[in-house]
Amino acid sequence: MRLQSSGPGVIKQNRGNDGLGVWKVEQIATHTGAADTVRVLHAQRGSIPEDLPLQEFMARCEPYFAWGGCIIDQPFQPRLPDGMIRCYMGIDKVVGFGHQLIKALIPPPPEGPDSPAAQPGPRIMNDADATPFQALRAKVETEWTPQMMEVLRIDVAALPIIWDADFLYGPQTASGEDSYVLCEINVSSCFAIPDQAPAAIARLVSKRLSNARAD
Repeated sequence: MRLQSSGPGVIKQNRGNDGLGVWKVEQIATHTGAADTVRVLHAQRGSIPEDLPLQEFMARCEPYFAWGGCIIDQPFQPRLPDGMIRCYMGIDKVVGFGHQLIKALIPPPPEGPDSPAAQPGPRIMNDADATPFQALRAKVETEWTPQMMEVLRIDVAALPIIWDADFLYGPQTASGEDSYVLCEINVSSCFAIPDQAPAAIARLVSKRLSNARAD
């Protein structure tokens, strides 16, 4: 099974918010030697790890298939404690960044899930030119967004004016450079946004309206 070959994973229902239906799952050894026991941690705030039979956990996830027909399966990223970077997008360009030290899917400290140490940090907003995120910006604008458009067979005019993409830190390269792993894409509930983003978004709206009138 995948947990044996690839290690801990994250599954999530096809659509949700605030961590609802998002789980870290890892196989654990038990004193009975059973291989079908998993440790799961829900991403909702206040959750604590649970050990239970794999079949019981699978039954718990059955409702996620009811309306969407699928769940998302992703590998767990060990650098999760380094935080998540949200790329705020205006059509095909980055208009800002948000960096947050999240605590979801990280076991709570001994003080408990409601302790101050278990709470997520604030999302620190940055403009599109923020130095720490330029390597990610270049990837998003010149490689990943064009690749997404090609796969989905959509053009620039079909991209939303406002959307965002969340990235986690992946393994560092041999030279110490960061890599990035896509966590999810949001096309609704995309606010709050960096203070610098509205002006860029307004210009994009104006341009799209002008193009529409010209057509």
